[in-house]
Amino acid sequence: MSEQINFRVGGMTCASCVGRVEKALDAIPGVEKSSVNLTTERASVDYDANVLGAGDILAAVTDAGYQAEAEEVSFGIGGMTCASCVGRVERALSKLPGVVTATVNLAAEKAKVAFVPEMISVKDIRNAVSDAGYVPADMDEGAGAEDREKAAHEAEFKALRSDVIFAAAFTIPLFIIAMIRFFPAVEDAMVQIMPVRGWMLVEMLLAIPVQFWAGRRFYKSGIAEFRHLSPGMSSLVMIGTSAAFGYSVLALTMPQIFPEGAANSYFEAAGVIVTLILLGRLMESVAKGRTSEAIKKLMQLQVKTALVIRDGVEMEIPVEDVVLNDIVQVRPGDRLPVDGEVVEGSSFVDESMITGEPIPAQKSVGSNVVGGTINKTGAFRLQATRIGKDTVLSQIIKMVEDAQGSKPAIQKMADKVAGIFVPVVLGVAALTFVVWMIFGPSPALSYAFVTAVSVLLIACPCAMGLATPTAIMVGTGKGAEMGVLFRKGAALETLSKIETVIMDKTGTLTLGRPELTDFLPIGDAAGRKDETLALIAAAESKSEHPIAESIVRAAKEKGLDVPEVTEFGAEPGYGIEATVSGHLLQIGADRYMDKLGISLADAPAKAEALAAEAKTPLYAAIDGQLAAIIAVADPLKEGSKVAVEALHALGLKVAMLTGDNRHTANAIARTVGIDQVLAEVLPDQKAAEVKRVQDEGRKVAFVGDGINDAPALAQSDVGIAIGTGTDIAIETADVILMSGDLRGIVNATALSKRTLKTIWTNFFWAYAYNVGLIPLAAGVFYPFIGVLLSPMLAAGAMSFSSLFVVINSLRLRSFKAPIKEQKPAGTASSELMLQAGE
Repeated sequence: MSEQINFRVGGMTCASCVGRVEKALDAIPGVEKSSVNLTTERASVDYDANVLGAGDILAAVTDAGYQAEAEEVSFGIGGMTCASCVGRVERALSKLPGVVTATVNLAAEKAKVAFVPEMISVKDIRNAVSDAGYVPADMDEGAGAEDREKAAHEAEFKALRSDVIFAAAFTIPLFIIAMIRFFPAVEDAMVQIMPVRGWMLVEMLLAIPVQFWAGRRFYKSGIAEFRHLSPGMSSLVMIGTSAAFGYSVLALTMPQIFPEGAANSYFEAAGVIVTLILLGRLMESVAKGRTSEAIKKLMQLQVKTALVIRDGVEMEIPVEDVVLNDIVQVRPGDRLPVDGEVVEGSSFVDESMITGEPIPAQKSVGSNVVGGTINKTGAFRLQATRIGKDTVLSQIIKMVEDAQGSKPAIQKMADKVAGIFVPVVLGVAALTFVVWMIFGPSPALSYAFVTAVSVLLIACPCAMGLATPTAIMVGTGKGAEMGVLFRKGAALETLSKIETVIMDKTGTLTLGRPELTDFLPIGDAAGRKDETLALIAAAESKSEHPIAESIVRAAKEKGLDVPEVTEFGAEPGYGIEATVSGHLLQIGADRYMDKLGISLADAPAKAEALAAEAKTPLYAAIDGQLAAIIAVADPLKEGSKVAVEALHALGLKVAMLTGDNRHTANAIARTVGIDQVLAEVLPDQKAAEVKRVQDEGRKVAFVGDGINDAPALAQSDVGIAIGTGTDIAIETADVILMSGDLRGIVNATALSKRTLKTIWTNFFWAYAYNVGLIPLAAGVFYPFIGVLLSPMLAAGAMSFSSLFVVINSLRLRSFKAPIKEQKPAGTASSELMLQAGE
């Protein structure tokens, strides 16, 4: 089956780019013809749809180093009840021309579709969902998204609640009438009032509204499932209850067609089954509503209005009407509506939602502020720099939603199993009926009917479809609360299997900037320590070197008065010379002192001891005499040592990757407790080092923060970016530590292990339940213990299994971080955290 796909290709600059893209496309098995146009930046590909899909073609272009551009749309889907529904919707969407990928999440009741807009429209996509028998709903981004989602959930809940109440009103008397006849004395009394067939008629009249009104949703979905040759939960319920109802109607109206003793009434079974399943759905709806608490909390931070100043007039407008560069007035106690830069006034802003730091950060003119944070004391005006879906908060929400909607490998496997499960169950039910009809005791028809219906009801795949997405939703939401953002739900699964954690040194294990660690005055300067430091800082204030900045910063932090410099000069490769307050200062390495002829005496021994601690020693001379030894180092972040120890406690091996010399790297490794040191690694070799460790058979998580870490983050099994790092590192990673504290790795790893354990528990319950109870429902044990499973009990057990899976996933909300992070103030700027959501 030949099809054609047309899409835009970004990143091409010349004819050789065209050739490279066409070569990559023609190399794909199944591609019949490809044509790439540099001017229009478009590609047209004819391909065999039986061999490959549109996603394979776009992936080949991406692998060639270009951007195969597809759009993405997310929307809600109503009417899904089980894993079979998920598979049905995904198949309906995936076969549409121009759809690259389609992912459907049962727990979130959402679909995410990547598509080529030139080939298919959003309307076509939504129509495909409707044609499959489901209801596409609006899930647009923006301030009103929370209200729409809440309204949709409430409407579904109210509809279910109404149906349950309605069904119960008829089912309770129906059940009482049917059950009390088992007592001989009561049955005799009832027969005195009305014949048995009269009571059967009453049961039918009570069952009709339950079966055909309260249970109408099962018929609507079940018929659509059969129309698309893809039976699911609704099909099983529809067949089971209709069989019970129809059998009973025939037993009432034409008893003569049944063998002796088989003309029994099962009206109460049909009514109770519908009511129990609806009740289970209602309870499941309540529980599922709690799985997305993290998203709801984040959405509640979004402000609905903003006080904007236009043409000198203050006006309150909907936040979606704010435009870039608008001036927004922020009053004390206000939650900031958008991201921006302070242009007037000052205040303290509570940024704990971003940094986790409870102490408000001071903001003044020029400071960046983030929408959703809370202004505390003063008033100020900001200029809007990011609005709508581009704000930090919106990007974080989108990122968490994407993670919750993505499918790890374990879920894809489960969906495939569920896709063939229902047809198999229908076959088992039919086989059960035949076997009982042939070999069952009299009345065989009655036994065959009960067992076949029980098999249909006990085997519903609801729990299978909910096992993974509910756990992923709660797990990623809990991670967001802890300051750990999972960009993909699959990262939760992969992180739990990691064996080695490789950390970049600079900016990850360390602060990423030099700090003055030791100041050792010598000789006469020993009695004037602060004065000596002030003179040295003054000299260094004219240098732009990072080491000079660290010395000046240390002096200012001590509150020292740094005097003015009258003369300054630098000798590259050696040091600096300056005149400060009438004193000649010369600062540099030992070779500079040797060149100047200044005696170092026993200072080199002290310098070597400092170097052994991974510190950089410098010397300072005042008026030709050695005055101090200065040591500068990139200090370890608070919590680095604790994080490594905790990772060891989880059974993980920890390695450090750095471009530093091996001597310095080993010194840091000893301090922290690193197992393996990968030193003197050039930036472009980082990814190769990660691959080398992977080639040893180990699953690797790489932790980094710099631009040159991006290839290694992409190469690793799980890339973990420090939220205080560069944009590109954050964009490449699978997991982001918002606070920049390495202890977040431990918490993320522990959370992933707990989440995967929950998923496996859910699967065990869902599958063991079906595998174990189908034989019981089929009556396999009847010859040995004389017990058959009632269809009513089968329906109740089926509903309970789904509820158990959701409740078990909700237990993740009580997860406690193994170690508490210390989050320094201002650890995440709006510019950097924006990229976390992209």
